[in-house]
Amino acid sequence: MSEQGAHAVIAGIEELLPVLRERAQEAEDARRIPDESIKALQETGFFRLLQPKPYGGFEADPVTFYTAVKLIASACGSTGWVASILGVHPWHLGLFEAQAQEDVWGGGEGSDGSAGPDTLISSSYAPMGKATVVEGGYRLSGQWSFSSGCGHATWVLLGAPAFDAEGNPVDFCTYLLPAADYAIDDVWDTVGLRGTGSNDIVVDDVFVPKHRTLSFLLTSKLDTPGQKVNPGPLYRLPYGSVHPSTITAPIIGMAQGAYDAHVEHQRQRVRAAYAGEKSQEDPFAKVRIAEAASEIDAAWLQLTRNIDELYQLACRGEKLPFDTRLRVRRDQVRGSERAIAAIDRLFENSGGRALRAGTPIQRFWRDAHAGRVHAANDPERAYTMFGTGEFGLPVENAMV
Repeated sequence: MSEQGAHAVIAGIEELLPVLRERAQEAEDARRIPDESIKALQETGFFRLLQPKPYGGFEADPVTFYTAVKLIASACGSTGWVASILGVHPWHLGLFEAQAQEDVWGGGEGSDGSAGPDTLISSSYAPMGKATVVEGGYRLSGQWSFSSGCGHATWVLLGAPAFDAEGNPVDFCTYLLPAADYAIDDVWDTVGLRGTGSNDIVVDDVFVPKHRTLSFLLTSKLDTPGQKVNPGPLYRLPYGSVHPSTITAPIIGMAQGAYDAHVEHQRQRVRAAYAGEKSQEDPFAKVRIAEAASEIDAAWLQLTRNIDELYQLACRGEKLPFDTRLRVRRDQVRGSERAIAAIDRLFENSGGRALRAGTPIQRFWRDAHAGRVHAANDPERAYTMFGTGEFGLPVENAMV
């Protein structure tokens, strides 16, 4: 993607931020992102940032994508979360066989009419279902939770182990299904990220053709069929780097949104408990603002530096060092922790009025903590992998 094109997408998103900020409470109340917001994001070109060029995508560098996500999340945590999740799926589909990409973006056979370059895909990768090998593909059943933004999507990516006819495990795959093959169970009622509509996906003994599946073993080895038709550097990046960063980027954006709201709040705040002292004159309030700002900057600088380093290596056709991939995961988890710490530091110094329903600070606080419990943010696992690698021992985890 040209620098001019990237600038146009970012500029379009920046223009949207006031509207997204105004709709944040609407999204929370409705438990889903307003359709108008999704349409507006589509019009900026955001959802095409990581989409292959043959299907109208930009194949942008990943830092542009994460920058856009951070901006969106700074206005509305739920919208940023859904945008990040739905926005990364064109990258993942780009790793599938060419026919699967044609089914979704080109209107191929079996596309159920829900095809085209603006098609949105949701997901639930946790192995909450089961697939059985049959002639030409798999039979899939199960119920998957936490499919963020699924109400706006017409396809879904689901993770499940595959078994042969005798019940022996043979693979772990991601399965691509059109909306006609699954149902959405409206169960999302939470204290944070309420607007994400992260409902359950229910599949009852559906046939999934082989070309709409992707082995996770091949994905972790960076050897996927989609790379034959999408040879660009974007599609040579590790899943274990791209997807976890997709979780951390919106959390950093929420921290930035909380920071901006807190600073504005403190400008106007008068502390009755301290004889009418203005908060902007409180030296301790200034210290907390400085600490939070540093944590947010550190989280963002590490995430973008690491991802850009991998991308530049891929652009040069060089091997992606495993120790670099381990560092990406280490800093991705640490980035989430830094962002949460920043929000906590600000929230505890915002005073009782920040607790009122509808205020942005408490909403960002709840949304960020909800995002923190995502499996990609498990610090002990990521740190253990890094430490294991530092000792020169084999790392037995595909999420790197």
